[in-house]
Amino acid sequence: MKAVRLHAYHETPKLDDVPEPKAAGPWDVLVEVGAAGLCRTDLHIIEGQWEPIQHPKLPYILGHENAGWVREVGSAVTNVQPGDTVIMHPLVTCGLCAACREGKDSHCENATFPGLNVDGGMAEYLLTNARAVVKLDPSLHPKDIAALADAGLTAYHAVRKAVPRLTPGTHVVVIGSGGLGHIGIQSLVALTTAHITVVDRSEQALQLAKELGANQTVVAGDDDKVLQQVLDITGGGAHVVLDFVAEQGMERLGPRLVRNRGDYYVIGYGGSLDLQTIDIISREINVIGNLVGTYRDLVELMTLTAEEKISLHTTVYPLDAYADAINDLDQGRLVGRGILVP
Repeated sequence: MKAVRLHAYHETPKLDDVPEPKAAGPWDVLVEVGAAGLCRTDLHIIEGQWEPIQHPKLPYILGHENAGWVREVGSAVTNVQPGDTVIMHPLVTCGLCAACREGKDSHCENATFPGLNVDGGMAEYLLTNARAVVKLDPSLHPKDIAALADAGLTAYHAVRKAVPRLTPGTHVVVIGSGGLGHIGIQSLVALTTAHITVVDRSEQALQLAKELGANQTVVAGDDDKVLQQVLDITGGGAHVVLDFVAEQGMERLGPRLVRNRGDYYVIGYGGSLDLQTIDIISREINVIGNLVGTYRDLVELMTLTAEEKISLHTTVYPLDAYADAINDLDQGRLVGRGILVP
């Protein structure tokens, strides 16, 4: 089968011919990939940022946002059968450790992470397990929902955590209306009545934010001007800031947009936070990290998608155009999500 594999860091991946995986274990599920999302995490993987954390053995297949159709199942699998349309939770988990028992799939002690430390879904087939697959309404096509497996799940997870703080009359600022942010905006509209302000450098992304339900938008550029605009809109700062960028200077701006006793959610990554500890304690602000989401989060997200309350803005590429897709993402030419279709 054809597969996009990373052979060395800081080099463009290659399209290789590799053997097809097989469902050999009792809990195995073999999925014919209908679509694989392209994420900024893939850029960070190519840059080697994940090597100290995941230690993948090169070469391996990229792709951690995957959806498709079940082709084979192991003898113990009962939740899906060949022919079912499925989306995959990013992690393949054990179900037995303390984190799994608590429903905290993202922190499974024995997880593998297809596309980060084992072969992923930028290929014709992907081997996963029964715990990772969510059966979908057959009306949903993989190319329309694949990126919800990680980008959507991550954005939804952060919003879901912030919901108790976003009561009527509160303000939330969303930094970035790109691949994650545009899903976060829809999640906020679906789950809260908070006033939504979106900050982004791209006029096109801000227009998309307005179409999705943002109340106001602010063009990023001069940090002091952005800060003053946000303070004026929110009456002193946001109760919650959701930073879907957290690099390229946005991680310095984000905490400044939070009002006293507010929450700064870090969802994007790549930068470094440098906060004075006296500011943290005197303002009583919270910095909250977010890692993917739970299986339940993914089920809820797909329910909202089936109800047409959340949708992806995508650009579709054939699998063999993966290098063009990567370059478009890296150069900021993508609005929404890039999708690779085998």
